Amino acid sequence: METFLADLADTMRAHQAWAGPLVALISFGESLVLVGLLIPATAVMLVIGGLVGSGVIEPVPVLVGAVVGAILGDVVSYGLGRWLGPGIVHRKPLRRYRHAVAKTRLFFRRYGFAAVVIGRFLGPIRSTVPLVAGMMAMNHTRFQIANVLSAVLWAPLMLAPGWIGARGMAQMDWLGGGHMLAVLAFVLVATGVGTALFGKHLARRAKPRRPRPAVHTPS
Repeated sequence: METFLADLADTMRAHQAWAGPLVALISFGESLVLVGLLIPATAVMLVIGGLVGSGVIEPVPVLVGAVVGAILGDVVSYGLGRWLGPGIVHRKPLRRYRHAVAKTRLFFRRYGFAAVVIGRFLGPIRSTVPLVAGMMAMNHTRFQIANVLSAVLWAPLMLAPGWIGARGMAQMDWLGGGHMLAVLAFVLVATGVGTALFGKHLARRAKPRRPRPAVHTPS
C-alpha cells in the first residue's frame, strides 16, 4: 500500500491539472460494490488532503471530484441492487460476501435513510449499503438525497485530517521528514480506529433483538 500511495502522490504532483478527475475516479471506485473493498479510502484521502494542505494541488477540483465520484459510485451500486434484486447475493462474485451483505441489510433495516448517510463513513459496509438500498427497493428520491448529502459531508471530512496535518507541519520547521511521516501515520491510525469503533457500535445496535419469552400468569 505504501508504494501505491507514493505513486499516487507522485502522479498528482506531476499532473496537477488531472488531480480532480483522478480523485473522482478514486472516489467512484471506492463507492462501487466490491471494488470499494480493495481501495484503502482513508489512506488515499489522507494523502490527497496532505497534498492540498501543502499547496501542491488546488482544493476546489479535488473536492468537486471527490463528491461527484462518490455520488456516481453509489448510483451505480444502487442501480445494480435495484435491477438484480435480492438474488444478486447468490451470484458470483457476491456469493462469497453474503455474510457481509446480510449484516448490511440488518443495518439498513434499522436505520433506513440514515444508514445511507452514515454507511459511507464505515469501511466494512461502505460499498455495500447502496447495493442493499437498491435490493430493498428504497425510494429513489430518498436514496439520492441521502447519497448527495453523505457525499458532500464525506469529501471534506475525509480530506481534513491530511490537510490539517500538512498545514500544521508547514508551520513547524523543526519537524524532520521522519517526524512528518510519524505524524501522518498517527492521524491515519487515529482516523481508522475511530471509524472502526463507531462502525462496530452501530453494527452491534443494528443486530436484531431476541424476543423476550412470554410470561404466563396464573389465571
